[in-house]
Amino acid sequence: MEKEPKIVAFLCNWCSYAGADLAGVSRLQYPPNVRVIRVPCSGRINPLFIINALRNGADAVLTSGCHPGDCHYATGNLVARRKFALLKNLMDYIGVEDERVSFSWVSASEGTRFAEVINKVTERAKKVGPNNGLFNKESGCGGCNQ
Repeated sequence: MEKEPKIVAFLCNWCSYAGADLAGVSRLQYPPNVRVIRVPCSGRINPLFIINALRNGADAVLTSGCHPGDCHYATGNLVARRKFALLKNLMDYIGVEDERVSFSWVSASEGTRFAEVINKVTERAKKVGPNNGLFNKESGCGGCNQ
C-alpha cells in the first residue's frame, strides 16, 4: 500500500476555506491527508510558514486564496502572488522540487475546484516522493533546532 503524502494547506478564510467547506459538505472525494490552516487572507502568509512546513516534513504545501479582484482585503491576494513568485525562486535555488509548493485561486463557490486542486497536489507529491525535510540532520548545520 502506497503511503499518502502529508500536505499542509494555508487557506484564505473568505474564499478557499469556504470552498474546502463546500467540498466537504458536498461530499466530494479528495485525499484526507490535507491539514488545513485557516488564515484571514492569503496575503498574510509569511513565506517562512511554508519553509517551516517543508522543514518539518510536509511532503507538499498549498497556499490558496481568493481570485484576483475578489479579495476581501482589496489586494491581499496580489501581495500573496508576489510573495509566492519570490518564494518559488528561492525554493528552486535551494533545490526544493517545484512540485512541493503550490499556489491556487479557489472561490467560496468552487468546492469541486478545491477537490481537484487537492487531488493534483497529492499526485504531484506522490510523484516526487517523501520529503525528508529541507535540512539534512547530518549536515552539521550548526545551531539549527533539529
